[in-house]
Amino acid sequence: MLSIPRVSFETFRFADPLYLWLLIVPAALFVVWIWRFVRRRGDLKRLRARRALPVRERLGVVGDLAFWAALLVAASLCIVALARPQALVSTVRKASADVVVLQDASASMYVSDVRPDRWRRSVQFLRTFAETLSWQGDRVALALFAQLAAPQVRLTKDPNALFFFIDHLGEHSPFRLENTTTWDTNIEEGIRWGLRLVEKDEEVFGKNGNPKAFLVISDGQAWSGTVANAVQNARAMKIPVHVVGIGTSTGGMIPEPARPDGTRPPPVIRSALDRASLVQLAVAGGGEYFEIGDEPDRIVAFRIVDRLRRRADVVKEVESFDELYGRFLMAAAIVLVIGTAFLRKRTELAWQAAGALAVVLLLANLV
Repeated sequence: MLSIPRVSFETFRFADPLYLWLLIVPAALFVVWIWRFVRRRGDLKRLRARRALPVRERLGVVGDLAFWAALLVAASLCIVALARPQALVSTVRKASADVVVLQDASASMYVSDVRPDRWRRSVQFLRTFAETLSWQGDRVALALFAQLAAPQVRLTKDPNALFFFIDHLGEHSPFRLENTTTWDTNIEEGIRWGLRLVEKDEEVFGKNGNPKAFLVISDGQAWSGTVANAVQNARAMKIPVHVVGIGTSTGGMIPEPARPDGTRPPPVIRSALDRASLVQLAVAGGGEYFEIGDEPDRIVAFRIVDRLRRRADVVKEVESFDELYGRFLMAAAIVLVIGTAFLRKRTELAWQAAGALAVVLLLANLV
């Protein structure tokens, strides 16, 4: 997400203006400082007239007053910092995207025509895709589907939540070969749950303005359900369906479920990448077709993200107030450093500078 901040000092305010009443204290002390300064100038004139003031002490006499003047200015700046000065900041942001990943977890994903097999290879790609996102407003949800669908992660902008589930997907799909529901791929059910994730998010958090998209990762093998109806429902909500194909045209054998004794019978069902069906799904869904293995995963992921960004090309201006107290504290510290340069004695310089710095740090903690 591109962010270009623009600070406007024309709109300036204090978040805690009551602290400004404390300026009465340095103002009163400034009056005392003026009185002392005028009095000391009179003393200096009399001493010069009597030639009783050594030249080397003249700067020192004035220097003490210069230090206390700097201390009053620094204290005033710290009080202003306590009042939390703020300036209006207009930030131009490029809208992010919400992506619902629909991961095929059916039996055909156990085929090892890609290494190590389709399931683990697709999980590797999913991690690369997640690492490619900026996560500065982008949100991702994850659902697995076979004959049934199982949502795993709601729409979140926390990458750790998604990576946690990716790490725990393991060597095998949660849909085991021993379950009859694993031997079917119901893309309609997957898209239905994707739509449900989007609807539930809007019910709880409201509409955030991010364009939505589905990303189906599948081999396109043995679909059931009415895919056309699912795609029509997605398009009705202005959610394009992008598709990532996994597998090869040659294909491979689907492993059979293990027998009670742990052995497996010889596989009898061959599964190959159904590229034509996947392309048809992407076209019908208003999305684009990608394929794992054509290019390095990161290149494919970048292409998908770029496609999402084109729909997210919505520029909006967000206004907020920028805290400026840090600048006032920095100015106070600089004034103190300049003021201490006028002190005569090193010991006096060390003690008074330390005391003044302690006051600044105390005020900084209060802010």
